[in-house]
Amino acid sequence: MVANIKRLAFFEEFMDPIALRILAGRPDIEVVRLEYASPVDDNWGEMTRSHGYQIQSRTELKEPWFGDAALLARCPSLLAISSTGAGYDMVDVDACTAAGVVVMNQSGTNKEGVAEHALGLILSLSKKIAVSERAMKTIPNMDRRAYAGNDIKGKTIGIVGIGNIGTRVTELCHGLFGMTVLAFDPNLTADQIAAKGATKVGLEELLQRADYVSVHCPRTKDSFGMFGQAQFALMKPTAYFVNTARGGIHDEDALAEACRTGRIAGAGLDVFLKEPPDLDHPLLALDNVIVTPHTAGMTAESMLEMVTATAHQWIDLFDGKVPPRMVNPEVWPLYSRRFTEILGFAPASLS
Repeated sequence: MVANIKRLAFFEEFMDPIALRILAGRPDIEVVRLEYASPVDDNWGEMTRSHGYQIQSRTELKEPWFGDAALLARCPSLLAISSTGAGYDMVDVDACTAAGVVVMNQSGTNKEGVAEHALGLILSLSKKIAVSERAMKTIPNMDRRAYAGNDIKGKTIGIVGIGNIGTRVTELCHGLFGMTVLAFDPNLTADQIAAKGATKVGLEELLQRADYVSVHCPRTKDSFGMFGQAQFALMKPTAYFVNTARGGIHDEDALAEACRTGRIAGAGLDVFLKEPPDLDHPLLALDNVIVTPHTAGMTAESMLEMVTATAHQWIDLFDGKVPPRMVNPEVWPLYSRRFTEILGFAPASLS
């Protein structure tokens, strides 16, 4: 049966009310709010009739509502899944592609917030801002000389994944502080990376040369566990590791050991494999590790841009246009056939 109304489901909240106001301007799009506390059969009843699924971030997402093969099997009308931010590790992209389901993210919409946050962690680590602030509140007559930091001007930063966020970090570090920028990104050529203001190198060379290693790649089966004991052993003892991308890209136990033993100078982390981490997590006990609760991209400005882009991308998709931030373009032929069968008109061709 051809659908005249496109149904878009989400759980709990759609990040910001502006998204619902934008979508409310389209009477042909029905937005369905679901609650985790509702009977699971009721939620499945709504999901099986939905054409779109705005999935929550992994931190808030609950079973069985991950974008996996089991969910896809129960949702025959589903045409697309959209992640909240740039990350889409809560979605099985291969399973979606096989099922003819488009995966979309909001890549680039929060780049300023995340890039500035990464730079903030680098500055705080280098200037010992966080550790000296704690010391001033807990140590009587503290010796300020013990908290002398370092300048970052002229230092070398290694960017792992030079997409939207990595490119903005490059601009900030090179433009503000004259830093040398190395980049590891197997998806880009040396010329493409040079156009972004960085020099393409292998991961091993980047780790050996960089004074700061900043991670900006998505978490995939290829990047999971990318940084472990062997990688931290390649870094300078004076170097810092910063991850504002996703937990799981680095081995947390290996990083804790490297920071505790002085193998590296310290770390700045906005992400953990389990969020929030347990209070007895070994990384939380170290003075040379700065942590934040996955808030890098949650500035007011970034959230507004991200939510607005999300709503407009859903409108584009339901109008049959190619969504601007599609993760799996190889799905388009199968998706097009399903879209035509379900909604009654053919989407645009993928150029």
